[in-house]
Amino acid sequence: MSLDTLKSRLPDYAKDLKLNLSSLARETVLDDQKKFGAFLASAYAAGAEDVIADLTAAFAGELSAEALNAAKAAAAVMGMNNVYYRFVHLASAKDYGTLPARLRMNVIANPGVDKADFELWSLAVSAINGCGMCIDAHEAELRKHGVSAEQVQAAVRIASVVNAVSAVLRADKAAA
Repeated sequence: MSLDTLKSRLPDYAKDLKLNLSSLARETVLDDQKKFGAFLASAYAAGAEDVIADLTAAFAGELSAEALNAAKAAAAVMGMNNVYYRFVHLASAKDYGTLPARLRMNVIANPGVDKADFELWSLAVSAINGCGMCIDAHEAELRKHGVSAEQVQAAVRIASVVNAVSAVLRADKAAA
């Protein structure tokens, strides 16, 4: 399987998504680990089984076992954090922001890959999940690690396309 397998699943009306998958897979502003990890973390965040399978087949061989695990861990922990911190941010009562989260998130301190890579994948997942508070926190951390605006944008572009591909395939499956 390859990226072509995923693209072949997309209907004609999603031609732009096919084109974007191809161009993002060739993106050069990110090194391969950052790029392929962003694809996989985004696929796990979007949760479409066929997208996860196709992107894993396309890119898992490009990542170490540790990087593959960290991409999945970014999707897992941010799936939790994005809900919690979005609530804290959106709640009218501001005292929630003063309370400790009391949620385990040990993987953030020791993800098994370069901290900047994990932060980038966490930011991509946070963009999919729509948590502004998490986006700001991860973007600030990435800047401290010297990650450029163009690199952040590339990861979010990957997240947006993977999310859209997942939504299209789920919708077409439901309509069938």
